[in-house]
Amino acid sequence: MTRADLLFTIIMTTQSPNLIERLFASGAHFGFKKSRRHPTVTPYLFAAKDGSDIFDLEQTAVLIGNATAVLTEAGKQGKVVLFVSTKDEIGRLVKEAAEKAGMPYVVNRWIGGMLTNWSEIKKRIYRLESLIAENESGELDRKYTKKERVLINREVTKLQHNFGGIKSCTKIADLMVIVDPRHDLIAVNEARDMGLPVIAIMSSDCNASLVTYPITVNDALQGSVATVLTELVAAYITGKAEYVPRPVAPRVAPVAEARPPRRPRTAS
Repeated sequence: MTRADLLFTIIMTTQSPNLIERLFASGAHFGFKKSRRHPTVTPYLFAAKDGSDIFDLEQTAVLIGNATAVLTEAGKQGKVVLFVSTKDEIGRLVKEAAEKAGMPYVVNRWIGGMLTNWSEIKKRIYRLESLIAENESGELDRKYTKKERVLINREVTKLQHNFGGIKSCTKIADLMVIVDPRHDLIAVNEARDMGLPVIAIMSSDCNASLVTYPITVNDALQGSVATVLTELVAAYITGKAEYVPRPVAPRVAPVAEARPPRRPRTAS
């Protein structure tokens, strides 16, 4: 019996069988071919079988535990977590997870500068919100011709596609959760440039050294990704339940500086 064949036996005797059993059932232990392996994931592998890497799910469970602890604390502090994945087959899962957590997401296209050029991104979000508000109030119908409204609706569609998931953001995110950091490397690099911690659901072809909290599983199978996202979102929601927003101090109008009275002019 090979090491890979012993995997199920180890799963049944581990200290946290429920999570590992669910990971195993979803196919999370399957990595890519050895030829695609990135050296940084080698410590997280259990064995190789038929030329493909097999993840050590005991270690994966520990990695998930580390990430959930971070997210629970982030929830307690009311931090903003940005969920990212522009992979067609995974984007729906990431969007659902983000909406469940009440957090922003990017699932269609990562626009360069979403983190590093936030001031410009805010302008595009404001433009989107303004056009939506004008449309709902009927102002677009009053101000523009039919041809102009067609062009504006196209602009709204494009803005919604690119920025719809982050239009609720009032500031740069504090933390990123990303699926397949190799696929969305630009997002990872921007997070690193801004000093944002990155939790990455990643397979054996990804560079684990680029992210803060790697979670090594099959990042192509929807069941595998969904299992991990469920754990992460539940941790954030648990922490968020204990979050107490700080009272915002009312704005005080600036007081005009007192000036000494003018001396009357004397006749010369």
